Amino acid sequence: MNRKQRRAAANQGKRSANQPLPHESRGSSTSIAGQFKIAYGYHQSGRLHEAQQLYRQICAVDPNHVDSLHFLGVLRYQLGQHSAAIELIGRALTLKPDHALAHYNLGLVLMDQGRAAEAVARYERALALGLDLAEVHNNLGIGLMRQDRLAEAVAHYEQALVLKPDYAEVHNNLGAALVEQGRPAEAVACFEQAMALKPDYAEAWLGRLQAKLRICNWTHLDLERSRLLSAVRAGTPPCIPLPVLALAASPEDQLKCAQIFIRDKVLTSDGPLWRGERRPHDRIRIAYLSADFRQHVVATVLAGLIELHDRSRFEVLGVSFGPDDNSDLRARLTKAFDRFHDVRRDGDRQIAEFLHDAEVDIAVDLMGHTERSRPAILAHRPAPVQVSYLGYPATTGADFLDYVIADPIVLPFDQQPFFTENIVHLPDCYLPSDSEQRQLADRVPARDELGLPEHGFVFCAFTQTYKITPPMFDVWMRLLRAVEGSALWLSQANDLATANLRRETQARGVDPARLIFAPWLGRLADHLARQRQADLYLDTLPYNAHTTASNALWAGLPVLTCRGDTFASRVGASVLTAAGLPELITDSLEQYGALALRLATDSELLRSIRGKMDEKRHTCPLFDADRFRRHIEAAYATMWDIHQRGESSRSFRVEMT
Repeated sequence: MNRKQRRAAANQGKRSANQPLPHESRGSSTSIAGQFKIAYGYHQSGRLHEAQQLYRQICAVDPNHVDSLHFLGVLRYQLGQHSAAIELIGRALTLKPDHALAHYNLGLVLMDQGRAAEAVARYERALALGLDLAEVHNNLGIGLMRQDRLAEAVAHYEQALVLKPDYAEVHNNLGAALVEQGRPAEAVACFEQAMALKPDYAEAWLGRLQAKLRICNWTHLDLERSRLLSAVRAGTPPCIPLPVLALAASPEDQLKCAQIFIRDKVLTSDGPLWRGERRPHDRIRIAYLSADFRQHVVATVLAGLIELHDRSRFEVLGVSFGPDDNSDLRARLTKAFDRFHDVRRDGDRQIAEFLHDAEVDIAVDLMGHTERSRPAILAHRPAPVQVSYLGYPATTGADFLDYVIADPIVLPFDQQPFFTENIVHLPDCYLPSDSEQRQLADRVPARDELGLPEHGFVFCAFTQTYKITPPMFDVWMRLLRAVEGSALWLSQANDLATANLRRETQARGVDPARLIFAPWLGRLADHLARQRQADLYLDTLPYNAHTTASNALWAGLPVLTCRGDTFASRVGASVLTAAGLPELITDSLEQYGALALRLATDSELLRSIRGKMDEKRHTCPLFDADRFRRHIEAAYATMWDIHQRGESSRSFRVEMT
């Protein structure tokens, strides 16, 4: 079997189509029944060519033979021929609407096309018709997860395990759902159960590794990192790109991992939608694609850009395939776009067809390989120019994305060999800013209200837990030991992460009480205001703070960073350069620790930096939203000019204006 067949046969733990679930005979003639039995046997044994010939012969004699239509559709699905599979199984269901197994198998095909809502309806119909099997509950759970219906997904995974307790794939999928629910400790147990049932289950091992990073469980982390990088270098799937960024992987490793992911997870059975046709418009038509048009860090920095886009030159569409959280930010974005389309119920091909029919000139993917991403949409090539931007600080490994928007610091041109996209340099920082709307609350809480020491030095690191690594934490603990009365202020994540970080603190000879955990605040203005009570923000390596660093600087909190050799590890340096604070950039953890100590013990130095920040906040490039808008629009215009001239996409830099 080829790669498409293998992927169709065993994706995310579903029963493979060349080993179908028990079929339902419709009681045809003896001769046809005998032929079908032979064809079905061929199908089960993987002799797909012979099975297909016999199914077709049966259908030629009896065009209404339900089982042959159904399983011919299943076979075409195995071959990656989704449209034909949907048509054939659909014909079988027209003849026999209560065919539970056909509903289930049609759900599998629809799910592979990214049409989760339709797939869920088919799985639910199969259950209602009595196909109460673990496989059905498992795949229904997968579909529900893709619709962000996590509690329902968990319930179906749990029911699948009642029916089949040793179903390793369901233990793995349940773990993934629990991670998304913010229950990583329980997820670890699920992944470990999956590995106990299936010792070579690489996907479960990767899931456990990601969950362990979220709870700051660093046991055997060096060994697990080595195993992950060895698998990437050997080209062994599955490879999940996002955790690789947090584990000090080289640019080469990040590229290899992303390419493996694209090769094995992002396949299309139909040709490209855009085939070179010219579609002249008065304005360049841009579509931004994201699952995060909601209360999310990407949306907080993007909203201002969307509002500022020059409507005399650009028409701007928002294409949302994520949840609607009914937030003020969601409402603001909906209003900011010229047209806003909620397509979360549509399949990947359907969304791509919409983009093509809307005659989008430039499609901008804001997701990369982050949660809820749907790279298969642009894999259908709906637009003549396709761009990766903002959400993912690495290469996607996709040959269907023409450009990645960056800047000279995060992604020097000498990194082009490690990016499948052509590099575009904006002259300042690649991160947009929404300074007009990013206001601080009028009242700054007192330190005692925040649980902070009244007079001690407060180091701050409001970062996601998976970005905290043992070498980074070692530096932070040395600082606490060296600076008497100091505290480390962290974001509150989950109870186990808090407990593990306190334990790691104790192991390094520091009183765990010196870790202060800040709860989540619903309003960005309140979060920004409280940061004024910290003294120094400590960036992480190898995955820097991005928007979080920009937010801290806007709040008046100095940020100290260590520059690495990957996109994700150079964002802090880019942010500080654009803020006019290059003196806070270091190039090794030794320099980082030394400068942090100096800033914590030299009040005049820290005061001078704060004064410089206050002076530059309203004039520096980092927070000049209109300057940024002009530069990114120049990038889009250049991309479009290159395309209009019939030239191949190429790397370029935008000149400063």
